[in-house]
Amino acid sequence: MKFTLNEIIMCTDAQILFEKDTDGSFEISTDTRKLQKDNPEKFIYLPLRGENYDGHNFIDKALEMGACAYFTQDKFKVNKNADFVLYVENSLVAYLRLANYIRNKINPKIVAITGSSGKTTTKEMLFSVLSTKYKTHKTLLNHNNEIGLCETLFSMPEDTDIAVVEMGMRNLGEIELLSSYCEPDIGIITNIGSAHVERLGNLKNIAVAKCEIAAGLKKDGVFISPDSSKIKNNLNYEGEKIFTRFANVANVKMSVSHSEFSYEGVNYTLNVEGDYNIENALLVIEAAKKLNVEIQNIQKGLLDYKPIEKRWEVTKIKDLTFINDSYNANPESMKAVLKTFLSIYKPPLVLVLGNMGELGKDEIAYHKEIGEFLCSYKNVKLLTVGNLAKYILRSSTLEGVEFETNFECAKYILNNIEKGSTILLKASRAMKFEEIIEMVGRL
Repeated sequence: MKFTLNEIIMCTDAQILFEKDTDGSFEISTDTRKLQKDNPEKFIYLPLRGENYDGHNFIDKALEMGACAYFTQDKFKVNKNADFVLYVENSLVAYLRLANYIRNKINPKIVAITGSSGKTTTKEMLFSVLSTKYKTHKTLLNHNNEIGLCETLFSMPEDTDIAVVEMGMRNLGEIELLSSYCEPDIGIITNIGSAHVERLGNLKNIAVAKCEIAAGLKKDGVFISPDSSKIKNNLNYEGEKIFTRFANVANVKMSVSHSEFSYEGVNYTLNVEGDYNIENALLVIEAAKKLNVEIQNIQKGLLDYKPIEKRWEVTKIKDLTFINDSYNANPESMKAVLKTFLSIYKPPLVLVLGNMGELGKDEIAYHKEIGEFLCSYKNVKLLTVGNLAKYILRSSTLEGVEFETNFECAKYILNNIEKGSTILLKASRAMKFEEIIEMVGRL
């Protein structure tokens, strides 16, 4: 979207430090790599400053690459090769204010989604459903922080009816900030789990942080979540609230890449398995109904949903079937995935489990908990990779092998795992478990 200089100053309270040509309308860029010297459009460079980077170091390059002007937090350093220079106290806040201006100018309905796990899946499911009726926009991949929110709103087409926005967090106050600037009409929390407990200290703080999604939720909006005491006890919202219950689901039938269930007398089908995916679908159904999506469209959208990369991604290599669900992991999501895999897939089965990150001082206990969970299962081989994942094997009754590296694990799979096996890979993203599949294919 283009802005006039007056709109920019109104949104950001920017001060003009230098000017020689302020005519026209302007686009905003935070990335010099996306600038082009011969682009006929006028771009203003907005340098963001973080813990490990400072976009101010690239102002000169931005001007060389075609930016006509720039923002700065440095009041006493001006490059007069620019057409004009704008001073703001905080460039990220300026970015958020401009994004909020776009949000209200286009004025779509906005659905904001957060949770300890399942938020990206729920976002993708809801996008699939809403797209059957509306011009729908969404957060790309996992761009769920402040910068990601801005990118989502800046890239929103002007004819957007509904935007589905994913919100992540690492500390208290972050979701409140996101919610305040995106002003959602519907807020969804998928669940409360132990992801990020290292940073937040305990589950109560995690619940408080997730419930911050209500901070910007419109008074005439709707809050939707599972019926959880952790959420109810920490939610501060006086508007309409809907709490879903898996107990209200009937006629569940599950097989490989297939789930059927009934909810409130209506039959639905998913091309994925797992109770947790049905739980996500309930949130989607309730949100879609509030947005006046017809039941047949909800059914079609859920049926059309397909998992994205590293979320139950199936790959067949050398007579082995890999299921890669290693985009992220915490104890709750790990147990849910293991339960689904071990109840639906037929032997020979292999589990490849890796470290779960950001679990704080009790991280070893959380990994042992997974091993204890697996003690009720038999006839499955367990491989672990990592200094924490080894405690899963040591606390389990399953036969298995510990590895320190993905390469060692891949080599073992190739030389020792029975052909025709189905292999589940589950770990936090930092473990880079996609490497195991790539190495098996190469070795």
